[in-house]
Amino acid sequence: MVKEVTVNELAQMKETGEDFQLIDVREPHEREIASIDGELIPLATIAEAKDKISKEKKVIMYCRSGGRSAKAVHFLQSQFGFDNLYNLKGGILAYADEIDPSLTKY
Repeated sequence: MVKEVTVNELAQMKETGEDFQLIDVREPHEREIASIDGELIPLATIAEAKDKISKEKKVIMYCRSGGRSAKAVHFLQSQFGFDNLYNLKGGILAYADEIDPSLTKY
């Protein structure tokens, strides 16, 4: 099962300065269109980049709408035993709708 956080929970975590890792699993050209920060680790490279992902603190993964990041979370949990990963529900599109309307939707 993939755990999720909402965009409102993420915005609150950013506001309060909570210590967490944010990972963008989209492609570089998508990041140029819109970004909510975080480290870019495209889904296709997630297995090779697993050592860049913290096992000590909460890690939130996002993509455009939540599908690819949910796959990334599920893959890392099942293959490498991560238990601190969360998918951003609705992805950057939900973030644009609910938190930051200035983000370009695509």
